Amino acid sequence: MKKEFRFADYKPEAETWITLANGEYYPDILLDACRLYEPVLTEFGLLLKASHSSTNFFTSIMETRNQWMRTQLCRIFRKYVSPRTPVEMLKRKNDAAKICAQFGDAFRSIVEVQRKFDSRPMPDEALCAVLWEYKDRGKKGYDLTERLFDMLRSRHAGLVVTGPERAGKDVLLGDIFKNYPKPDRPVDFVIYDGKKVLAIGLARYDSDRGGAQEDDRTGQYREVAQEIIGYADSHGMPHIKVIYVNDGPGLLLGSMWNDYSYIEDQWPGRVKVVTLRMVPDRITTEWLRS
Repeated sequence: MKKEFRFADYKPEAETWITLANGEYYPDILLDACRLYEPVLTEFGLLLKASHSSTNFFTSIMETRNQWMRTQLCRIFRKYVSPRTPVEMLKRKNDAAKICAQFGDAFRSIVEVQRKFDSRPMPDEALCAVLWEYKDRGKKGYDLTERLFDMLRSRHAGLVVTGPERAGKDVLLGDIFKNYPKPDRPVDFVIYDGKKVLAIGLARYDSDRGGAQEDDRTGQYREVAQEIIGYADSHGMPHIKVIYVNDGPGLLLGSMWNDYSYIEDQWPGRVKVVTLRMVPDRITTEWLRS
C-alpha cells in the first residue's frame, strides 16, 4: 500500500516542491515603466498646479473618473503628500472626505509638494519603478488559482470546481451553506460531487512572508479550518474537507512550513496543505470522496 505523506514529510526537500514565478530584471523594466506611467505623472502635475491646498488637491484626484488613473494618482499622492494614509482607504472614492478629516492636518503643504515634484525629472524613473511593482501585484496568486483549477478539473473529471479563477468575487460560505455562522467568510474554491460539497479551499502565493504577516496567515488558517469543520460536523457533513493550496518561496521562510504542518496534523484526514506540485499525489478523488 502506498504511504500517505503528510505536509511535514516534504520539508527535507521543501525547495523542490515549491513553484517559483518568473520575475523581471532591473533596470530592464524602466523603459516600459516610464512609458506606462509618464501620462499619470503628467496628470498629477497638472492637478497639482491647479490646487490651492493639499486637501483640495486630494479632492481633485478623487474626482478623476478613470478608475485606473485615479488609483495611480492616489499612489503618487501617498508618496508625496500623505504616507500615513492607509492604502486601502485611498482605494475607496467615497472615503475622500473622511481621509481629509482624519489625515488632512498631516498632509504636506501644497507649496512644498509642488517644489518637490518640480525638482524631479519627467518622467521620474525612480517613481515609475515603484509604481511598476504595483502593476502585477496579485498576478502570481491569479496564476496559481488558474493552474490549480486546470489541474483539479483534469484529474477529477466527475467533480465540479467553482470559484474565481483569476480576478473576481470570492465565494462566500453564507451562499454555500444555510445558517453558516460567518456568512461573509470568503474562500477561493469549492469542490462538489453533484450538489454535495466535498471540499472547501483557500489558495495563496507567497513571494515573501515573515514575522507578523506569517503569524496572521497561519492564525487565520487555523480559525477557518476549525470554523468549517465545526459547522460541517454539527450539521451532519463529516465528509467535508479543507484544502490550503500555498506556494512560493515564502513557504521557506521562518516557521511557515512547520506552522502549516501543525494545522494539517490537528485535523488528520480532514485538512491538507499542499503546493501545486503536491496536488496530483495528495488531492485524490478517493480522498475527496472519503
